[in-house]
Amino acid sequence: MHDTHVQISHFEETCRAHGLKITHQRLEIYRALVKSTEHPSAEVLYKNLARRMPTLSLDTVYRTLATFEELGLVKRVETMGSQARFEAKIEQHHHFFCDGCGRLTDFSWHSFDSMGLPEDLHELGQVREKNVVLHGLCKQCLGSEKGA
Repeated sequence: MHDTHVQISHFEETCRAHGLKITHQRLEIYRALVKSTEHPSAEVLYKNLARRMPTLSLDTVYRTLATFEELGLVKRVETMGSQARFEAKIEQHHHFFCDGCGRLTDFSWHSFDSMGLPEDLHELGQVREKNVVLHGLCKQCLGSEKGA
């Protein structure tokens, strides 16, 4: 896992390289993502930040996340839910999504990462990245199901 200072430095360098001002709001949105292990949605980020940044709008959070995604600073994690979730961790990893409580957990799968793609995919186009979102129930939800 990257050190927070390294990620913030990378953020600042990337913004400068693309002529994007490093505003207080952008920095705080990015910092909140770096510190979070929850893979928050735009709405959750907004609620968490609006308490100390009353001038922040939900629209600003959405636009900022879209910009960060374009610059490769954050990744969108698709969970098949109604809200996209975001993270600042850009190293190769995968996700386990609990269908019970909605928790999204990172995991590594080195054998999958090193596996070649099926030949048929080359006919479809060029693959930019490959990652997996596994769906199931976490241990806590499994435990509460057994207790019910």
